Amino acid sequence: MSHTPEHETDTIYQSDQGQVADFTFDQAVARVFPDMIKRSVPGYAETVAMSGVIAGRYAQPGSNLYDLGCSLGAVTLAMRHGIHNKVADCRIIAIDNSQSMVERAGHYVALDEADFVADAAPVELACADICQYPLVNASVTALNFVLQFIPLEQRLALLSRIAAATLPGGALILSEKICFDDQEQRLQTDLHHDFKRANGYSDLEIAQKRSAIENVLIPESENVHIERLKAAGFSKVIRWYQCFNFVSFLAVK
Repeated sequence: MSHTPEHETDTIYQSDQGQVADFTFDQAVARVFPDMIKRSVPGYAETVAMSGVIAGRYAQPGSNLYDLGCSLGAVTLAMRHGIHNKVADCRIIAIDNSQSMVERAGHYVALDEADFVADAAPVELACADICQYPLVNASVTALNFVLQFIPLEQRLALLSRIAAATLPGGALILSEKICFDDQEQRLQTDLHHDFKRANGYSDLEIAQKRSAIENVLIPESENVHIERLKAAGFSKVIRWYQCFNFVSFLAVK
């Protein structure tokens, strides 16, 4: 019988670490990830839920749906439920390069299968590099808060591979932390930090998390994202969601 993995409160940056190490999606982060992302990313729950709604509109019969950088599989399961009874013979492939994340995602998928009806779309989990993993016959791909961790020089190549694998009329959901011009950037950053404080993070935690992530998460502007999605091969790009400095785009081939 499957059991839900234990969720812990995110206390990773609660004590003074002196020299803060670069952020990684290791076992410690995997254990607290649901709490961390809920308290750190405004609008995350809506982004996950609407990924399922979008999948229900754009999934095509007999195609693959990809969740690239799937972490604990929240979007994977949202897509699975979003396409149920709407689209036949789909397969969902969830990929992450963190073994700790993939192992925990497996527990959630197993629990979902125990509770779900028999004809749900199958889910395949893989621990792999999304920049190398072969993509084929895709109708929907989710890349939620992942591209920002990919080196800048590799981002167009990844998006081009996704576009090339996408069926005509298929879609990419791209969610990212973005940056702005100086004046708006200050306000958006302040609002994001206010959001974190409202969720119980101390100023020390906010500062140390920022130090840990600043060399790992490299945000770009909305215009850069839109132009690159078009250069990669998507014909239509809209911003469908924004909460402070976190946005989600829908790119259709």
